[in-house]
Amino acid sequence: MAHSLSRPLGAPPQASTTVRHDPINCLLHRSDTTTQCLLHDLVNYHATSVRHDLVNCPATSVRHDPVNCPDIDSGQLLHRSGMTCNDCCGWKGVTCDQAGHVTGLDLNSELIYSGIDSRVVFLVSSFLSLNLAYNNFNFTQIPSSFGSLSRLKYLNLSNAGFSGQIPIGLSRLKRLVTLDLSSLDFFETFYLVTDFPVIPILQFENPNLSTLLQNLTGLTELRLDGVNISAKGSEWCQTISSSLPNLQVLSLSNCHLSGPICYSLQKLQFLSVINLDLNNLSAPVPESFANFTNLTALSLSLSKLEGPFPEKFFQVPTLQTLDLGNNRFLNGSLPEFLQNGSLRRLVLSNTNFSGRLPDSIGNLRNLSRIELSVCNFSGPIPNSMANLSHLVYLDFSSNNFTGPIPSFQMSKNLTYIDLSHNALTGPVPSSYFEGFSNLVYIDLAYNSFNGRVPLSLFFLQSLEKMQLSNNQFGGQVARFPNVSLSPLNTLDLSSNKLEGLIPTFLFDFRTINILSLSFNSFGGTVQLERIQNLQNLPRLHLSYNNLSINASVSNSMPVSVINASVSNSSLSHFPHLNLLRLASCNLREFPPLMNKSRMAYLDLSDNQISGEIPNWIWNIGNGTLAYLNLSRNLLVGLQRPHIIPNLTVLDLHSNLLSGEIPIPPESAVYVDYSSNNFNSSVPLEFGNHLTSSVFFFSFK
Repeated sequence: MAHSLSRPLGAPPQASTTVRHDPINCLLHRSDTTTQCLLHDLVNYHATSVRHDLVNCPATSVRHDPVNCPDIDSGQLLHRSGMTCNDCCGWKGVTCDQAGHVTGLDLNSELIYSGIDSRVVFLVSSFLSLNLAYNNFNFTQIPSSFGSLSRLKYLNLSNAGFSGQIPIGLSRLKRLVTLDLSSLDFFETFYLVTDFPVIPILQFENPNLSTLLQNLTGLTELRLDGVNISAKGSEWCQTISSSLPNLQVLSLSNCHLSGPICYSLQKLQFLSVINLDLNNLSAPVPESFANFTNLTALSLSLSKLEGPFPEKFFQVPTLQTLDLGNNRFLNGSLPEFLQNGSLRRLVLSNTNFSGRLPDSIGNLRNLSRIELSVCNFSGPIPNSMANLSHLVYLDFSSNNFTGPIPSFQMSKNLTYIDLSHNALTGPVPSSYFEGFSNLVYIDLAYNSFNGRVPLSLFFLQSLEKMQLSNNQFGGQVARFPNVSLSPLNTLDLSSNKLEGLIPTFLFDFRTINILSLSFNSFGGTVQLERIQNLQNLPRLHLSYNNLSINASVSNSMPVSVINASVSNSSLSHFPHLNLLRLASCNLREFPPLMNKSRMAYLDLSDNQISGEIPNWIWNIGNGTLAYLNLSRNLLVGLQRPHIIPNLTVLDLHSNLLSGEIPIPPESAVYVDYSSNNFNSSVPLEFGNHLTSSVFFFSFK
């Protein structure tokens, strides 16, 4: 679930002559040395980081060497009304007034890195707007000299790699209307792609939040997501409500705030966006918030909310986004919805909401995303949901919904449907999904659907994941031609009542990653070589059907192939195979798996494999094999020499194994040697190898 609201950055002040420019493409090609050097000093990045594009620069352009930049004479650049610079008003990112003076600079997402030369801050002191968001200033502090930009109305330094104490100088920017110092996205991305230790994020300590805001009374938009404020509810609520009477946007997600949410915030009658995600509020939501007449977005996910949620919020006519997800101690129910409600995004996942969905949910004609997973909703899914023509994302998983599913034929924009883990029943007509050209994901697993598998799903050219397991779908799967171009990567039909031969087209999906047909009643004989089209297949599940799997080379193959070694068998076409489940498939010999360098999970249990366990089986995966189940076969011994690898699970029970008991690996947590003919003496070193294992052994 996404935690952040859509982030309008509050457009910088615009003038009639505002034109966008590309300083990154033209910076080092302009003959105007003064301007090039100014911008180079402003962002202070290495020349090698700049993208050159001669196409976007005049033919007379001269490549500029920043090393040879002359000293900038500020008197030549600054005028009473601001800085002028030839034709730079036509450049991307530069805003000018009608007189041609530069009033703003937008370098959002321009791959700038390193620090900012404080000397040039004076050169932009006439700016009304400055946007350096989504760059990388290498965990440097925000320069205190920014406090001298006294004319600024718009300052956006979000996700730009700043860290440490926020300078008190920012409190002098009395004309600010928009301030965005958010760092949440930057640090989340940084920790995902690096192994660096935790870097100190932006924080308020000295000055604290109160000191910063006391002079910024004109702010209408305040975004500090990810900034460490560390304040109690009585402190931060009072500070904001008393300092920012005109505030419209308040976004303080993951700011280490604690509750309760004080009623003093109700004084901010212009508030339209409230985002307090990822805090430790540990309190109910004040009903007074529903009195904000301009409220369009309320996001309080992962904030440890508790108690009943006021139904009044669902009837706020202006509300477009309501996100209360991941607050397990928050409870409530859905009331009747007003006609033509404004809600576009409703997220209640992983809360304690319960009750039935009202038929009036169909009144939310603008709804595009609804997430009600892991709640306690019950009863039928209303047929009125067929009216939601703007719906894109639907997740009702892990509830107690019953009855049939409605048709979503009016919701042709759906990309995601998850109705899994409910008590839904009845057939799923194929017509329900015809024409869903944008559908990428559908999960109907763990219900009681019956009838045929809806064939229309196989016609959808955008569908990537289809999970229909643990239902009562029956009969034969109808044939479907030409699936080789389908993007389907997950197909799970396991634990149903499907029968007949496995349709050949199921082995023609070139992009399939997971193919699970286990626990059905499929019959006939399957040659493993038949699945050679699935060359990118990592996971194959065929266990517990009425199948007979033939792992040997087909007699219909060329003589040159038949005479080749098993290492060149059809399974050599599957270099990515890491999980293979062929339990109860009437196997009579080991499949040739010796070249499976990525194999981690192998289940060949409950078959008719006889003879010795070949020693090559211990080398499968080149050390990655963690699970091996050869139980309930006709195996008589272990071929020597053998060295059992670092398995986690080794199951050899119910065979005819005899001789010395094999020493299990020290890594094992589950070992089952029971119901075999091993010697009765257990080696003394056994105890050293099973210090934290579950071990089963029986004497004969």
